[in-house]
Amino acid sequence: MSARPLLRVALAAALLCGPLHAQEGKPTVHADGSIHGAGITLPYSSMASPEARAFFPKMLAAGSKAPPITAPIEQSRAFYDRMNTDRARRMMAIYPVKTHRETIAGVVTDVVEPAQGIAPANQKRVLINLHGGAFLWGAHSGGLVESIPIASLGRIKVISVDYRQGPEHVFPAASEDVEAVYRQLLKQYSPGSIGIYGCSAGGVLTGEAVARLIDHQLPVPGAIGTFCGSLVDMSGDSAYMAPLLNGAPVPDHPLALADLPYFKGARATDPMVSPGLSPGLLARFPPTLLITGTRDMAMSSVIHSENLLSQAGVSTELHVWEGMWHSFFSDPEMPESRAAYETIVRFFDHHLAHP
Repeated sequence: MSARPLLRVALAAALLCGPLHAQEGKPTVHADGSIHGAGITLPYSSMASPEARAFFPKMLAAGSKAPPITAPIEQSRAFYDRMNTDRARRMMAIYPVKTHRETIAGVVTDVVEPAQGIAPANQKRVLINLHGGAFLWGAHSGGLVESIPIASLGRIKVISVDYRQGPEHVFPAASEDVEAVYRQLLKQYSPGSIGIYGCSAGGVLTGEAVARLIDHQLPVPGAIGTFCGSLVDMSGDSAYMAPLLNGAPVPDHPLALADLPYFKGARATDPMVSPGLSPGLLARFPPTLLITGTRDMAMSSVIHSENLLSQAGVSTELHVWEGMWHSFFSDPEMPESRAAYETIVRFFDHHLAHP
């Protein structure tokens, strides 16, 4: 299977976004539990908001304009940068912030602060954002998209890390960059007052970064969030059903981290790649917030990650939004997006320490 990026799967669904027409015939159930059926019609969820119903076809249409997977990486990065720049512009009209670029421990970051000022209770707290983008794109503009509403609503400083990505760099380059920034912030903040979160590839990297901190005997952050990507490779029902719910064919096999250029040469069984494979490692994780949607191909992996964390004794919160797709809260106009932002802010406010 070609290396289909995490974010791209949802966006590229528009390639086959015409209606799915019902056909006669009863589905066949095989001995291994697999089901083969005729064409079906899948209505959009009646439980999602009217705003989401109106936006869903637009999201799919946007994906149809994405460069093909064989295009040079510069084309794909330019496409997603335009998309995320527009999102960030729309977000700032709703959630006012001030931003600046800053190099921390040799790593370029975007520092995002609420326009109304950091709340007194958050003066000694900070959040680290790890942007999505399949470990291929998302630097700067993608990080702003994930940081702006959280900084504004939470009245807290958010530092978005432009970590090294593929195909120029391979694992564990991104984890090294997160560790470098974290070590520098420990000189100013207590570990319990630092939170780390990310979406899609950033959700995966959040887990990998915490695993690295534990492995290097550093204190863990006060809390983390893994959204639309988490601690195990993507599999389970949603990896097959979500593409269909987004108008795309059911894949022959789910996207794996090994399919992404960044993980070239890495072992899928390495707990620094998939922390969910090590119960002992998970037992040392901080409180974790997990977010996904019913049309997210990563939903099953997020749910399974929450199960594994709970079994390891970690305090968790799992939130699944009906009718929502991969990285749905990257677009700010839907009530579901606002609810996700509020959930993130509330979680970190509850779990981060007050020095």
